[in-house]
Amino acid sequence: MILEELYRYLVVFITAALPVVELRGAIPLARTLGLEPPISFILAVGGNILPVAPLLLLLEPVRNYLEKEITFLQRFFAWLDNRTHKRSRNVEKYGMIGLVLLTAIPLPTTGAWTASLVAIMFKISFWPSFSAICAGVVIAGVVVTTVTFWW
Repeated sequence: MILEELYRYLVVFITAALPVVELRGAIPLARTLGLEPPISFILAVGGNILPVAPLLLLLEPVRNYLEKEITFLQRFFAWLDNRTHKRSRNVEKYGMIGLVLLTAIPLPTTGAWTASLVAIMFKISFWPSFSAICAGVVIAGVVVTTVTFWW
């Protein structure tokens, strides 16, 4: 029984850490798995925040290396930059509040992974980026938990 519950917790936590899915998919999954709202919220927010620091610290060096070593990735990163710039107008306009909003709005192509990429692209330093993204994750967690469990 304990292993089954631990497994459900782990599935929600890992799902929240995944790009695209993030906590927007993890919290509804937690409800499907029968978890209570507070546990669902904590697991999803924790899982969603987990990759933020490594992304902020490693994304740019890894990208630079890959662009140098694998030339066809230059086109992919150009496409990704263009797509991300289109989606990050609020960050340009509102700065850190824009980064919080980009993370917090529970829509496709928003969230912690996208916000981390935007922070790197706009050369926002680690701690302000990390703080803004974490705040956005918590806000998104409150919104998605509320909609999922009480709507």
